[in-house]
Amino acid sequence: MGCIPQKRATRGSQHWLQHFVEARSPLLDEAIGLGPLHWLSPLAEDAYSEYRDRAFLDRLGVQLTRRPLASFWPARGPVWDGLALTSSGACVLLEAKSHRSEMDSTCKASQRSRAVIEEALREAQRGLGIEGSPDWSDGFYQYANRLAHGYLLNELNAVPAELVCLYFVGDADMRGPASRREWLAAISAVHEHLGIGGQMPPYVRDAFLSVSER
Repeated sequence: MGCIPQKRATRGSQHWLQHFVEARSPLLDEAIGLGPLHWLSPLAEDAYSEYRDRAFLDRLGVQLTRRPLASFWPARGPVWDGLALTSSGACVLLEAKSHRSEMDSTCKASQRSRAVIEEALREAQRGLGIEGSPDWSDGFYQYANRLAHGYLLNELNAVPAELVCLYFVGDADMRGPASRREWLAAISAVHEHLGIGGQMPPYVRDAFLSVSER
């Protein structure tokens, strides 16, 4: 099922995203820098649900007419921490982090699904001009598969979609980075591992929000 209800979180990035969407959305919108956003997930009235597969596209009201999701990625794809729309109707796909170890991940799909995933990752690498075909399925796989989905929407379907990586600063409970500079160092290590140079696609943006703004 592509709609996944969640409990009200009490700690970590899930907690902070739920909190800011529900109680301090202007601060969150300002940190992201895309103007006022219409948040679609996570919402208290929607059981703080998170979305994946066809359900995340339905939530955004998007049709992929040129390259369907099912032809690019197998079922049980990325679960999006947050979804929103800009005032112009562009999609916002958000991934939130509050501590460094949340960035580490490896593909654990079945052999059949992994073959499809690896081809999609290679296609995204080629499309984004990343040379050498680094292994995106190991180390920082979650970050890589989000990039691939941003590529699917923007480049393969001409659907305006902003991929936002939101980093919460100062989450002492999770021993997270206490400054933007610490996060930038961690992000740089991810980019180096994935073979990404200084030029990121214009639809990928980093955002930083201090939990002290709560």
